[in-house]
Amino acid sequence: MKTPAKPKATSSSIAKDTLTTAAKPKRISQSATTSKPAVKSKAAKLSIVPKLSPVNQALQNHLIFSSFKTNAAATPRDWYDAASYTVRDHVVERWVKTAESYYHDDPKRVYYLSLEFLIGRMLSNAALNLGINKELKDGMSALGRDLENTVEMETDAALGNGGLGRLAACFLDSMATMAIPATGYGIRYEYGMFKQTIENGQQIENPDNWLRYGNIWEFQRPEVTYDIKFYGRVVCGEGSQHWIDAEHVVAMAYDMPVPGYGGETVNSLRLWSAKAAREFDLRHFNDGNFEQAVQERNDTENISKVLYPNDASVLGKELRLKQQYFFVSASIQDILRRFLSTHEMKKQADWNILPDKIAIQLNDTHPSIGVAEMMYQLVDVHRLDWDFAWKLVVKIFAYTNHTLMPEALETWTVDLFGRLLPRHLEIIYKINFEFLHMVNHHFPGDPELLKRVSIIDESNGRRVRMAHLAVVGSHTVNGVAALHSQLLKQHLFADFDRIYPGKMTNVTNGITPRRWLNQANPGLTALLEKAIGAGFKKDLTQIKKITPLANDAEFRKAFAAVKYENKVRLAAKIEQKTGIKLNVNSLFDVQIKRIHEYKRQLLNVLHIITLYNRIRSGEKGITPRTVIFGGKAAPGYWMAKQIIRLINDVAAIINEDVAVGDQLKVVYYPNYEVSAAEILFPGSDLSEQISTAGTEASGTGNMKMSLNGALTIGTLDGANVEIMEEVGEENIFIFGLTTPQVAEVKANGYNPYDYYHSNPELKQVLDMIASGFFSIEEPNRYQPIIDNLLKNGDQYLLLADYASYIETQDRVGKLYQHQDEWTRLAILNVANMAKFSSDRAIGDYAKNIWHVKS
Repeated sequence: MKTPAKPKATSSSIAKDTLTTAAKPKRISQSATTSKPAVKSKAAKLSIVPKLSPVNQALQNHLIFSSFKTNAAATPRDWYDAASYTVRDHVVERWVKTAESYYHDDPKRVYYLSLEFLIGRMLSNAALNLGINKELKDGMSALGRDLENTVEMETDAALGNGGLGRLAACFLDSMATMAIPATGYGIRYEYGMFKQTIENGQQIENPDNWLRYGNIWEFQRPEVTYDIKFYGRVVCGEGSQHWIDAEHVVAMAYDMPVPGYGGETVNSLRLWSAKAAREFDLRHFNDGNFEQAVQERNDTENISKVLYPNDASVLGKELRLKQQYFFVSASIQDILRRFLSTHEMKKQADWNILPDKIAIQLNDTHPSIGVAEMMYQLVDVHRLDWDFAWKLVVKIFAYTNHTLMPEALETWTVDLFGRLLPRHLEIIYKINFEFLHMVNHHFPGDPELLKRVSIIDESNGRRVRMAHLAVVGSHTVNGVAALHSQLLKQHLFADFDRIYPGKMTNVTNGITPRRWLNQANPGLTALLEKAIGAGFKKDLTQIKKITPLANDAEFRKAFAAVKYENKVRLAAKIEQKTGIKLNVNSLFDVQIKRIHEYKRQLLNVLHIITLYNRIRSGEKGITPRTVIFGGKAAPGYWMAKQIIRLINDVAAIINEDVAVGDQLKVVYYPNYEVSAAEILFPGSDLSEQISTAGTEASGTGNMKMSLNGALTIGTLDGANVEIMEEVGEENIFIFGLTTPQVAEVKANGYNPYDYYHSNPELKQVLDMIASGFFSIEEPNRYQPIIDNLLKNGDQYLLLADYASYIETQDRVGKLYQHQDEWTRLAILNVANMAKFSSDRAIGDYAKNIWHVKS
């Protein structure tokens, strides 16, 4: 074997890590395999960080020196900038020390690869985590400014869309809080997926230009760039493969700080932006072809332009795959560059230290091309033997699966993959060949097994199965809730569980209490702190101490008062956004999440219309209710968009019906995002978690709602099962078919018409929708929805679960009339949420998967 080639001394390969001013440490020999914990080290003493001014003076200084404004001329945005720069100074001080500590101690590092990071607003979160929120508020007040209004000037970072991205952000918070040496890697999207408005009841997608005013919280790293290749061809030479004639794209790093709570650790989120290798073609310009002169730059920058470009077209699919490879390749090159900056590899055996120093977590299948990319880097670039490199790869990677639906598992056509990444397709072919050879050796004479587990699907037009690549190339595969992980073993990955016994495990998702309690619900946080002390902020297990207070009348009264104020705040925001005035004494029934048929917002609509019919018929004793929806439908998902339109059409009829008045209101909250969630969760009374059993991997909105004192109505799906186990069956509203019952109903030949004809209320509701009651100007508008439910098999069993759902909602309404008892149950829900802290989840990953100290 050839001696591994040293990386070229380019600006990217010799760039020091983020914000370190310490001298580059000596290279560590391959014998130093024991990871040291990331503790305060003498490296911190090497930092030369200027002494920070008092907050009020820093605010004034930044207003003048950073924004070039005086008090009299400053706009609200200028004050936001001054406040952000002031807090950022405190963050950077700790960031420098953290980076130096990691360099000096050389611990094993965790790298979290995710196509989304839904981080939300930074200012208030950083101030709270660093413990300077009061100083900042007092400083702003002394200068005649209100911190709450200032915070509202910050635009949510459009780096994610749903639960996947928010989970990644929660995990980064926990890793920093727990002082785990970690870096998140993703894409610096110039625009988010889209900014949602509702016009004439329909979702309208507008550009989400979140960087319009810049981003104070990011640090551009023009010295940290990597070459990313696409297209070209592969030739053989000197016993190895060479990828030639490729198009080149430059990945440039942008760093954002991730401050932990109550400590000195600030980790990094590194995002990649696509830059053209040649930004401007002077020849075309001089010839008068001005568009052609910048064509290459424009084409290149499209890679990091938009989160989840519509992949309904061939070009859209190609761009999605480009995005994934772009950020994964840059990240792995960066990970290896950082490793090689402190470890000298003189011979192949020296590389055995690699898995002792790096752990890479693949957040769903989007970054799973990393398995092939790491092989490309180790074999083609660093010239390691194939078998040796493969053993390293499997020890390095772990994969988190987020779906139970086979159709949601990512695949790419071999034609597209081979054209875009010819060398990586060869690598995947070889991985697959050796994997199938191993399977055939251990399970001979089973060609159907080989077909089912092959990384290349030969039965559907030859496609690369990215989930299979991730499973084969990882040492551990985890689901994200106990039920989900069980179903993965029994169904989706049953063959792999048989081939790799022990590889499948579970890590139930979690949420950070810093964002979703301390920041989102300051009233409840203050009440809890007064009752049990502040320890729960960093150790959520301490929240259990409020359990006996559920029986304390004074505490229930105080808890109810906090909930009321949160509802008043939410009602004011909704009136501002939609013009709809709410009855804050009504039951706030909330379903906010991505719009998808399996999440069954449509079942919620059927209940709303049922209530409406009961009120119109004169039924007495119905609990006043406000039903609030929020969430985005993917641009190409027509049926989800129709559901949004139906919700708004139903709302328009009900909200204007004088006979209904304040007894029932329906609201669609536009452009649901993190900052909206921080108001919606604390203001919710009832949490709708009503997906068909066996379809939701976990859910985290269910956890956020419960932590903020909402009771859950849900199926035994995802993490609802574990929430029920924690809070008790008597403190949650469970309805509907279980996962085994769903399978049984389908196996016995499910006929939706049986439910339609046997339930008069259900028939009336569906007939109203079908007849155009809610769409008079276009009576057949919702016929496709009715056809889906009755003629096309009702895939997600809405009609089968309707009666149970209505009966359970009736129980909800009756309990809400007994406010003292409702509040008691809400307190018990809050008290039993400790398991669902992301700190617990990260502790599980650290101990059982990454093998790092937490």
